[in-house]
Amino acid sequence: MDLGLGGRGYLLTGASRGLGFATARALVGDGARVLISSRSAGAVSAAATELGGEPTAFGTVADLAEPEAVPRLVDEARDRLGRVDGALISVGGPPAGTVLQTTVDQWRDAYESVVLGPLELVRALVPHLDDGAAIGFVLSTSVRQPIGQLAISNGLRPGLAMTAKALADELGPRGVRVFGLLPGTIATDRTAAVEAASGDAVAARTRTEADIPLRRVGLPEEFGRVAAFALSPAASYLTGSMIAVDGGVLRSV
Repeated sequence: MDLGLGGRGYLLTGASRGLGFATARALVGDGARVLISSRSAGAVSAAATELGGEPTAFGTVADLAEPEAVPRLVDEARDRLGRVDGALISVGGPPAGTVLQTTVDQWRDAYESVVLGPLELVRALVPHLDDGAAIGFVLSTSVRQPIGQLAISNGLRPGLAMTAKALADELGPRGVRVFGLLPGTIATDRTAAVEAASGDAVAARTRTEADIPLRRVGLPEEFGRVAAFALSPAASYLTGSMIAVDGGVLRSV
C-alpha cells in the first residue's frame, strides 16, 4: 500500500528514541521528511543522523514544558520542512507511584508537561495546517484502564484523550484529523528501566507477557508502523479514534 507520504513533512516530539523514533523511521522509510525534537542535544542529533540526516531528517532540542520552546519549534518545522502536514506529540511518562504516594507538586508538574505542553503545541500548529493534516497524541492504555503504580498517568492521560476527541470535532471541518495512540508494553528503554527497578528484570518481563494475549511485549517498529499509517493520507477518514497498540491487553471494546 502506498501511504501517500512522499514529500510530506512531520514534526515529532520526544522522538530521539523509543516510540517517536520508530514512527519517524517509518515515515522517512515511506518518503516523508521529519523534524524530531528531544530534550537531549546529543540524543536528537544522533537520531537525526541515523534517520539519514538533512534534508530528510532534522533534529532540534525542545522541552514542551518551556513556553518559549513551542513557537520556536513550530517556526523551525516550517522553515526546515517547507510544509507541516502533521505532528506526533509525545511527552515523557509522569513519575511512578500510587495516588497516596505521589505529591501535589508531582501532579502539578506532570499536568504542565503531559497536558498543557502538548495543547500549547497544537494551538501554535493549527494555523499552519491545511486540509489533510493529522495530529497524533501518544497516550497509554491507562486511558481505558488503570496501570498499577502509575497513578498520575491514570489520572491525566484519559483527560488528554478526551481533549483529543474534542479537537477532532473542532478541527474536522477544516479537514484536520486528530487521534490518540494507546501503546501497551513496548520494548523501549523506559520499559527496560521499569523492569530493572523491580529487582528481577527477567521475572518482571515474564509476568508482563503472561497478561498479554500475544504473550510478548511489542516492538517499537510495530508501534511506528501503526502511527505512520494513522498520520498518512491513507488514513484520511480516521479521526477522533483512540487506537490501541497493545497486543490485546486492553479488555474494553
